[in-house]
Amino acid sequence: MTNSIQSIANRTLQIEIEAINGLSNFIDQSFEEAVNAIHHSKGRFIVSGIGKSAIIAQKIVATCNSTGTPSIYLHAAESIHGDSGMITPNDIVLIISKSGESPEIKNLVQLVNQFGNPLIGMVGNIDSYLAKQSKWVLNTTVSKEACANNLAPTSSTTAQMVMGDLIAVCLMELNNFKAIDFAKFHPGGNLGKRLTLTVGQMANHNPKPSVMGSTSLKEVIHTISKNRLGATAVVNEQNKVEGIITDGDIRRMLEQHTSIQDLKALDIYHKAPITIDPNELAVNALSLMEQKDISQIIVAEESNYVGMIHMHDLMREGIL
Repeated sequence: MTNSIQSIANRTLQIEIEAINGLSNFIDQSFEEAVNAIHHSKGRFIVSGIGKSAIIAQKIVATCNSTGTPSIYLHAAESIHGDSGMITPNDIVLIISKSGESPEIKNLVQLVNQFGNPLIGMVGNIDSYLAKQSKWVLNTTVSKEACANNLAPTSSTTAQMVMGDLIAVCLMELNNFKAIDFAKFHPGGNLGKRLTLTVGQMANHNPKPSVMGSTSLKEVIHTISKNRLGATAVVNEQNKVEGIITDGDIRRMLEQHTSIQDLKALDIYHKAPITIDPNELAVNALSLMEQKDISQIIVAEESNYVGMIHMHDLMREGIL
């Protein structure tokens, strides 16, 4: 049974791969003109479909909205019951359909053309009503569906979704859409944190352990233990960072000295420690800490001590 299931899965995968590869033949002048029209449009990008194509339409709208192209989903069946009122004069409409011949699609095509809006047809039959009535045609023809009966929308909807991704990515680059722009639309979750959370924001939630060079070893150990970051910064009277002492430094010091009563922070601290600006992204702090193989890093602005973050902070925030 296992081999049979694996065989079915691999066969399905190959059929869908072929469907995607076939799209390269359909990236033509019509595709380019359609993308340019959306890019230069003064209105919204309205995407519609029926059945499984409607689900693909919703995905395309979600992708475009999150990447800088204002888009609206319109259900083809509901369009003839008042929802077509969402179409404004400057909007461009994309209708998705495998056959291009369903009654709901034909009704919507007639409405869009009556309104005078530019119409893009994403269709698996270039001889269909939708294709012939569209200003631009995005061909998503597939040789067969992946299901054994060649009926259930599988490779055809895969082709539609990939074609939608091609549109979205082209528009992203035409709009010069950057990671910082993406972050504006994705402020929540781990993705948002990776794009927006700064080192300074993290440090503000932590203790700020610090000692001076003249601080006794006993007080240094107390400071490190109390603040639970595994280290303390060494600063001068102007709050400028001079060094760092980690719990590892304490252990090594104990191994090397029989008498520690007279030791001070200046006797064991690391000079010129690695620091990071508070405005840097937390994900950049992670990269630096991994590169330098350190567990904590001092946050400093022009040598002024701001705070400290630990690798555990990055794990807690989902950055790691």
